[in-house]
Amino acid sequence: MSYSIQNKVALVTGANRGIGKSIVETFLSHGADKVYLAVRNPESTKDLEAKFGGKVTTLRADISDPESIKRLAQDAPDVDILVNNAGVMELGAILGEDAGASLARQLEVNVFGLQRIASAFADILAGRHGALVQLNSIASIKSFPNLAAYSASKAASYSLTQGLRHELAGKGVSVLSVHPGPIDTEMGAAAGFEGTPVSVVAEGIVKSLAAGDFHLFPDEMAKQFEAAYQGFSDAIVTANLSE
Repeated sequence: MSYSIQNKVALVTGANRGIGKSIVETFLSHGADKVYLAVRNPESTKDLEAKFGGKVTTLRADISDPESIKRLAQDAPDVDILVNNAGVMELGAILGEDAGASLARQLEVNVFGLQRIASAFADILAGRHGALVQLNSIASIKSFPNLAAYSASKAASYSLTQGLRHELAGKGVSVLSVHPGPIDTEMGAAAGFEGTPVSVVAEGIVKSLAAGDFHLFPDEMAKQFEAAYQGFSDAIVTANLSE
């Protein structure tokens, strides 16, 4: 189902930096009417407010807090496109002393956070025949050294995204699962990656929504994964196995 950004109202979690900030700027450049900036610290979006004025509205939100997400949905009842970009990544061996606690923290944000925000906005998006965009990762389909807990959380969020695609399709809501490789963000730098510019992800989201895609592998490394994964995706992930 093709979906256009133009004249739409979007909400982006983690909108104050990196990929989230680029998505805000890109959506507005492609004709979005307004973007809600959902962030934990409202002071962190002052530059976007100065740049775009009334085109953006900052809302305090913490996707690890169920009550915060309920308030977010109440404060943004006109959302057409929900982009769940907020996430956490912690480095460490899966057998390390803090491994269990680290895994729990990442599951809380990357998986339960997605479930919370999708549940809170499902009726809003359905009423507006909207779209849900989930930022996953190539780590959702391959575990990397010192990123096993993060990879596990992203594998779970990818699986949940597939489930949301199925459930929301009947409500007329498009779902896009985004799987970047190394991107030039603070998170990527902390992991030692030399990344692709964030604009590649943001522009890719606009194009993939317009094309009606379920998957987006935006950068060079991600496209290598896509080439190897495409056959399985077509035969299993996006196939109607009930037929």
